[in-house]
Amino acid sequence: MSNFLPTSKKEVDSLGWDYIDIILFTGDAYIDHPAFGAAVIARVLEAEGYRVAVVPQPNWRDDLRDFRKLGAPRLFFGVTSGSMDSMVNHYTAAKRLRSDDAYTPEGKAGQRPDRAVNVYCNILKDLYPQVPVVIGGIEASLRRERHYDYWDDCMMPPILETSRADALVAGMGEKAVVKIARQIETGQPLQKLYFEGPLTTEELDSVYDLPYTRLPHPRYKGKRIPAYDMIKFSITTHRGCFGGCNFCAITAHQGKMIQSRSEASILREVEAVTKLPDFRGTITDLGAPTANMYRMGGKDRSICARCRRTSCLFPKMCPNLGHDHSPLLKLYESVLKVPGVKHAYIGSGIRYDLFLDENGFLDAAGERYFETLVRNHTSGRLKVAPEHTEDKVLDAMAKPSFTLFERLREEFDKVNRKFSLKFQLVPYFMSGHPGCGMKEMEALSRRAAIHGLYMDQVQDFTPTPMTVSTTMFHTGKDPRTGKPVFVERNIQRKQRQKSFFFKKG
Repeated sequence: MSNFLPTSKKEVDSLGWDYIDIILFTGDAYIDHPAFGAAVIARVLEAEGYRVAVVPQPNWRDDLRDFRKLGAPRLFFGVTSGSMDSMVNHYTAAKRLRSDDAYTPEGKAGQRPDRAVNVYCNILKDLYPQVPVVIGGIEASLRRERHYDYWDDCMMPPILETSRADALVAGMGEKAVVKIARQIETGQPLQKLYFEGPLTTEELDSVYDLPYTRLPHPRYKGKRIPAYDMIKFSITTHRGCFGGCNFCAITAHQGKMIQSRSEASILREVEAVTKLPDFRGTITDLGAPTANMYRMGGKDRSICARCRRTSCLFPKMCPNLGHDHSPLLKLYESVLKVPGVKHAYIGSGIRYDLFLDENGFLDAAGERYFETLVRNHTSGRLKVAPEHTEDKVLDAMAKPSFTLFERLREEFDKVNRKFSLKFQLVPYFMSGHPGCGMKEMEALSRRAAIHGLYMDQVQDFTPTPMTVSTTMFHTGKDPRTGKPVFVERNIQRKQRQKSFFFKKG
């Protein structure tokens, strides 16, 4: 227990603490792993000398004993819904209640409320009106401004108003939360909104070098937490994404600029993973939001500072973008040399328009990267995300032409033939996106380039706050042009769109 932060009064007493500086409430189970935001923030604050406790998945339906058990912290309460927006966690795109929750022991549903940040904060404000409450994480970050809410089909005020919180940390909050702690401690006034820029490599390394156990808290002994099973042998190489897909909120949360860890820091984490008791030699994912953006960015950062583009890749790759895959190839090679590592797979998505265009590979490093990726870092299926086949829909998504996927499939088949492999290419597609109707879905289903592929990867578009696609869904207009765009809002017809993925021509 001593390696974990306390979650109960008994655990606090066992540490001999007579006060707690900061208490974090999270909608997830408490897993001390750098893939979980609450664990990262807790460890960052601990490293700054603060006494931190974590209250995971508090019961909001009883006498509120989970909110009372540790009393009031010396500085502030921190609140997050967890690794997912609670509404996305609870409901499908068809607004049906999900039957499980991957971030809860045994996958049990119903262990966090709808709009968890609002619920937790309002309880804390009623119980401890004098104690500052600071909110963060994906749910708070993406609801920091007035926004459209898909589930209630209305515009909602900023979450600072509905939650009654004192401050909001937007984005990845390691630096901001330490600043807040210092301000409260020294009696300085709080801002309402904190937003930190790209961490430096050294700062990012320091976050991942903290003493995580990489394990679920002992309170869950004997219970399986599905999300942990998925990530326990994974390694994050960098943050951010400059792809700028209209339906994606990663840039709004993690930023457009890539923040990369050093190779040395990544290798230290790989070595730590090899020492876990049930590690059998396979790193399940060596990646990030987009796995092959490691160490990439603008060649001239002064140009980036003036740039108004939301994407460095759409409609065409920015000429100022450095897209050399050599550092990533070197990293892959180094990881495979770590004693105890047999395989290092790339489970995250890749952007193939970073190394390929309709005419072929952009450079020798890109060609070498793709061959290495398929041969050495694919567990049998390479997952990619063309998202659609029709130009009208792809333009609304800010995704490249489907002809690029067709070229990718050619190159993938060449690698299979060259090395006598039987690997599969698995494309992700999306239905129900603005601009997409039944005609576009029928056209997709008849595309020869997708026939014969494994077609289980299907996502029905869900409007979430702070994306261009959500603006299109709500207004029926493309905000880039002001022109009308078709939007399918009928749930039954959206489900019919999805069914086209499994039809053959």
